[in-house]
Amino acid sequence: MKNILVTGGAGYIGSHICEALLLNKKKVFIIDNLSTGSKKLINKKTFFYKANILSSNKIRNIIIKNKIDSIIHLAGSLIISIGEKYPQRYYKNNVLGTKSVLKACKNTSVKNFIFSSTAAVYKDEQKIVNENSKIKPKSVYGKTKIKAERLIVSNGKKNMINYAILRYFNVCGASPSGKIGLISNTDSLFKNISTAIVKKNPVINIYGKNYNTPDGTTIRDYIHVSDLAEIHYKILSKISKTNKSIIINCGYNRGLSVKAVVNEFKKQTKKKIKIFYQKRRLGDLAMVIANNKKLLKTIDWKPKYSKLSKIVKSCIKWEKRINR
Repeated sequence: MKNILVTGGAGYIGSHICEALLLNKKKVFIIDNLSTGSKKLINKKTFFYKANILSSNKIRNIIIKNKIDSIIHLAGSLIISIGEKYPQRYYKNNVLGTKSVLKACKNTSVKNFIFSSTAAVYKDEQKIVNENSKIKPKSVYGKTKIKAERLIVSNGKKNMINYAILRYFNVCGASPSGKIGLISNTDSLFKNISTAIVKKNPVINIYGKNYNTPDGTTIRDYIHVSDLAEIHYKILSKISKTNKSIIINCGYNRGLSVKAVVNEFKKQTKKKIKIFYQKRRLGDLAMVIANNKKLLKTIDWKPKYSKLSKIVKSCIKWEKRINR
């Protein structure tokens, strides 16, 4: 576990994972086509290749040249509402893209493979889900991710590659270092509010107000990106040592409603936020919270940034920095 390749490493989550790997003295290589990633988020200590994940031969050459032993595969399309409009694009990037990366790994030095999956693979209305909960994605995004998961499982068994499929819940926050955060808007609630809150008269949209939840707005398990990055490093170490593959939920086992998040931003900034309620978005689940018992049993990990006040503070700090 010395030479690690991160696909999508110039993105929001990828840049935080690279930061965690570098802190643990790993040699980090990045592949990103910069369609949503940014050069501003690339750590100067990493080795960067501008490439598309669909270019299997190019990826293979990078793997062989740099003796890559582990891959963290993050590259793909992720905005649920856009996936509903452009299903073919999502199939191409998330399913065929994963197939291409797996093909590039065949008969190389790659022994470990981590995949960024999503809670969107679970059936709606289960509320708190564990890794064995019913799989029935509502969104195109979730459907493409479960297809990619299945490719990884069958490929891992065939090619003797350890895999970890990490089902992310809702990722938010910015690095405590203040150097990296979310630049482009990925339809993240925290990003939307942060962008609005630094303006004189903040306005935000809330999609749906009559869900079957206590305050009528959707409930999510929001996890700070730096806590998620640490999970990647620790899970990678675990599968590398044990040679055992795993599927695991990445969340705090805590649900927060959209309204609760808005109220915390109001509290910290002492600003009035004008709210417009819009129609529900296609593909959105009413409520989904991670049962994270398996995660806590698998690795020695305790969240450092789980307080909502901490998450909101990091978002505001980052937004002010990039809007100077």
